[in-house]
Amino acid sequence: MRTSLCGRRCTRVARRDVALPVVLLVVAMMLVTSAAWFEAALLARRNADVVADHLQSFHAADAALVLCSRALTNGALAVPAEAAQFGEPQVWRRQDSFERQAIAPVAAWPGSVRSPQCIVEAWRIESRPLIRAYLVTARGFGASEDTQSWLQDLLVFDAADDATRAEHHWRRVVARPF
Repeated sequence: MRTSLCGRRCTRVARRDVALPVVLLVVAMMLVTSAAWFEAALLARRNADVVADHLQSFHAADAALVLCSRALTNGALAVPAEAAQFGEPQVWRRQDSFERQAIAPVAAWPGSVRSPQCIVEAWRIESRPLIRAYLVTARGFGASEDTQSWLQDLLVFDAADDATRAEHHWRRVVARPF
């Protein structure tokens, strides 16, 4: 068996020399963990802000859609001319046409950069030629111009007997048209 020349004193010095690197390693791991948690918290905050902004634009578009559809149903909104051809209206897909013909049912929306807008277009449905149908398209904004939500409501008025029945077919536009 081998013994060291310095005996017990050498092992104490060796232990003391290892303690500082171990402590520095633990401190470095704690710093890296803290930085990772901080970045995760920042990312969660950014994601929450984006979700809140999209929710804001969705509510603005939903309010505009409800107000415009209600005004069209009650006769308070000017009815556009009958569609010349069958098929879905396309005016809402072109930016210049939308900006020119859109109305703002409310003057401002809280937290939105612009007031919500809507446009009403006549729609001739090939399978039901005797009815009046209108496509109501609404656009709502969030805190920035880039945050937009688009919603549509197909309003169908069917004059059966003496009563006029209104059908609502709601849909969300997934991709911005322009």
